[in-house]
Parts: sequence; structure tokens; C-alpha cells
Amino acid sequence: MKHSKPAITFIFVTLLLDVLGFGLLIPVGPRLVQHLLNGGAGGTEGEAASYVGLLAATYAAMQFVFAPVLGALSDRVGRRPVLLVSIFGSGLDYFAMALSPNLAFLFFTRAINGMSGASMTVASAYVADVTPPEKRAAGFGMVGAAFGL
Repeated sequence: MKHSKPAITFIFVTLLLDVLGFGLLIPVGPRLVQHLLNGGAGGTEGEAASYVGLLAATYAAMQFVFAPVLGALSDRVGRRPVLLVSIFGSGLDYFAMALSPNLAFLFFTRAINGMSGASMTVASAYVADVTPPEKRAAGFGMVGAAFGL
């Protein structure tokens, strides 16, 4: 199979956006959650930290559940369409997360983002599809590099 530089770049950017989505909650989450606690009346830093941990767990749980679903879907409809829908869904979700009126809606948005951000399986399969066997290790190294940035 022929090595496709545009495909590898596309995969790298997709995974980078996926990782940014997970990391997005780290700097803004505590302040956002603290603001949304108690119906907008605010809460303590300890309460906010607990909820941020639960939000991160919600995101990770949805990724765990939906990674095989997206993988199977990509086998049927193609890798690129699934990755494009995933990026679009994550982008919409970041916007909705920023406008969360309450904590329940924030949990909903993180769950949706976890579902659409479960693209690691698809990206790995795409790397295997577009790289020849002798360059596959480098392709998977690029997948790991996206998570390191």
C-alpha cells in the first residue's frame, strides 16, 4: 500500500484535536464548574475539583464505550468520514460546553464529546491502511506523538 502524506497529516491533526479536547477541561474546568455549582451561586474549590474529576471520568468512559463503535462504523463507511464527523462533533461540543447553563448540561456535553472524541481506534486503523508495512512503526509513532503534544 502506498504511503499517503496528506492522510498521515490528517490523522495527526485529528488526534491532536482529540487530545486538546481531553486537555481542555484541565485549565478551564475548575473555574467553570465552580461558577456553575449551586445554580450559579458558586461553590468551593474542593467541590469543583471533585466535579472536574467526574467530568474527566465521564469523557474517558464514553471514549472507552464508543471506540469500538466508531471502529466498526469506520469499517463500514470509511475512516475519513468517521474522523471528519468526529472532529465536527467535538467542535460543536466545545462550543456547547462554553455555553453550559448548568452542571448537568456540562456533564452532557462532556459525554457527547467523549463519544465523538473516541477516534483513536479509527486513526490507528487509518494509519495501518495508508502506510506500507515497513513504515507502519513510524506511523504509529506519529499517533503517539499527537498524544505527547
